Amino acid sequence: MGVIRLVAALLSLPLLAACSTTVSEPLVSPDPGEPVPEVVGNAATDLAAPWGMALLPDGDLLVTHRDTATISVIDTGGQPRKVADVEGVVPGGEGGLLGIAISPEATQGRASVYVYYTAADDNRIAKLDWDGEQLAGQQVVFTGIPKAPIHNGGRIDFGPDGFLYVGTGDAGQAELAQDPQSLAGKILRITSDGEPAEGNPGPTSPVYSSGHRNVQGLAWDEDGRLWASEFGQNDVDELNQIQPGSNYGWPECEGRCDNDKYAQPAAQWSPTSIASPSGMAIADGSAWIASLRGERLWQVSLAGDSAGDPVDWFAGEYGRLRDVVVTESGSLLVATNNTDGRGSPQPKDDRLLRVELPG
Repeated sequence: MGVIRLVAALLSLPLLAACSTTVSEPLVSPDPGEPVPEVVGNAATDLAAPWGMALLPDGDLLVTHRDTATISVIDTGGQPRKVADVEGVVPGGEGGLLGIAISPEATQGRASVYVYYTAADDNRIAKLDWDGEQLAGQQVVFTGIPKAPIHNGGRIDFGPDGFLYVGTGDAGQAELAQDPQSLAGKILRITSDGEPAEGNPGPTSPVYSSGHRNVQGLAWDEDGRLWASEFGQNDVDELNQIQPGSNYGWPECEGRCDNDKYAQPAAQWSPTSIASPSGMAIADGSAWIASLRGERLWQVSLAGDSAGDPVDWFAGEYGRLRDVVVTESGSLLVATNNTDGRGSPQPKDDRLLRVELPG
């Protein structure tokens, strides 16, 4: 059912010395004749800047629209229908209605649905009730995440442990990622009521990991390890394997570096033209990562705590890609993001592409 795509939280580590980054990973091409991922059609079309996706138990899909602050449900026939106007959303720049997650207790026709959005003074999380037809009863459960025109993070999901993971950005102030008093540049881990989760590195803190620039993709592998995709700045974008209490270095370190006080990325790319990784899913032993500026779908094979060389698919064919989920059948749904003001819309954009995986 749905993609395992959740967000982690932070650690109180002090500001540490700078270190240099290495060059990006070599990119590899698939062997000729090998089965490859294939776009087999559109699961939905004519969507307005979709940002987050979450699968309901019946197979229908909830989709957030960043700039209109609305949520649509898309049935198995591909027909979108608005089911909520989220109150208090103040769209602007990269902010608006962003991530969405469905509580593990969801059943047919009943679910608690969580959304991450930019409000007037901060980024926050609210819960809504799904009755099989509409979302209602909006209740704010978490506030105080710094907002800005850029780097609002926004990915949320429930982990295998039943807690809600939240990816935040540095809100355009890099130093906040190393500030233990700030929720910016962190992965948070909270209860469904918005309290710090049991077992966090700091018992009274929601922070699970720190030193992040702008986390927009989170997913768990079959062994329960959490992986996160992250936007870089001048050197590299990253795929990280997240450990509780670890510090991933931003802004003191971007990409791999020689300072062992920082956790090193499992894979990295040049951010200028081929990556800008956003949402991600894990299927068939690989992370599948939507790329915005890079306009492609990345595949990174995973083995234990390590990652293989990145392989790219569909480069330039469908424009900017924002999010990925795995369906119950094992195919991927990939959301384009060409109508957000930064892309070049194609006919029927934005779309949800249905991608069949080899094997």
